Amino acid sequence: MAGASRGVGRGLARALGKGGATVIVTARSSETGPRTEMRSEAIEDTARMVDLAGGRGHHYLCDHRSERATDEMVHWVLRRFGRIDVVASAVWGGNEGFDGERYADGTAWGTPFWRRSAEPYLGLLQAGPVPALLLARAVAPAMVAARSGLLALVSFGTADAYLGDIFYDSAKAAENRLALAFARELAPHGVTALGLSPGAVATERAREIGEEDPPGETPLYAGRALAALAADPGVSAFAGQVLHAGDLARRYGFTDADGAQPERLRLTE
Repeated sequence: MAGASRGVGRGLARALGKGGATVIVTARSSETGPRTEMRSEAIEDTARMVDLAGGRGHHYLCDHRSERATDEMVHWVLRRFGRIDVVASAVWGGNEGFDGERYADGTAWGTPFWRRSAEPYLGLLQAGPVPALLLARAVAPAMVAARSGLLALVSFGTADAYLGDIFYDSAKAAENRLALAFARELAPHGVTALGLSPGAVATERAREIGEEDPPGETPLYAGRALAALAADPGVSAFAGQVLHAGDLARRYGFTDADGAQPERLRLTE
């Protein structure tokens, strides 16, 4: 699980652990090294949560913006465990320095594109789409050789409406397009790639910035969606699609941590 020190990635890891899986938790934040924005969460925490859920958690410190680091991590996993069945990229550093209204450079959310510098956009591409690409190219050879596997990119549905900020919207759309492209190239080899879209999630950051409208999902909701997909022998039918956690909950019958089934988050302009 890439990007699983906190947020949705942690929810994915916990849910797979609940199913008894061996889960490799990777991210930049570790108890023994730097942490993004000096936050308290770390990959070791998530690995322990996987153990408590009933799985086997292992942690690996990895900067997924680096091709070399990502390749080395995947090689380590294959050497130690022999195969990779499910991979999810929940890497997203685009909110670093964002306080709920403004980015780190002081630009307000939703500022028209002609009134802002384009330079931060490169940072958002490095925050999500690039790590997703690097992870996919690193794991694809092993999955293709095994003629099986599930590759999920955690993003946000962009088909229904504009997400309100040109940089954020286009970065998420890029990840969704990567899921489609991966699916087209991997499907002939028995590997399924798809996008997974949570709704508004009560991540650690979302709670801290005090959003006015409390998010309607916990990270575990998306995790249960991924676990259901991983257990579905017909998951290849979803190849290339961006699937919403709320829709999957009704299809597979799972709930969030509180027993609810939050609806798919539908945005309007």
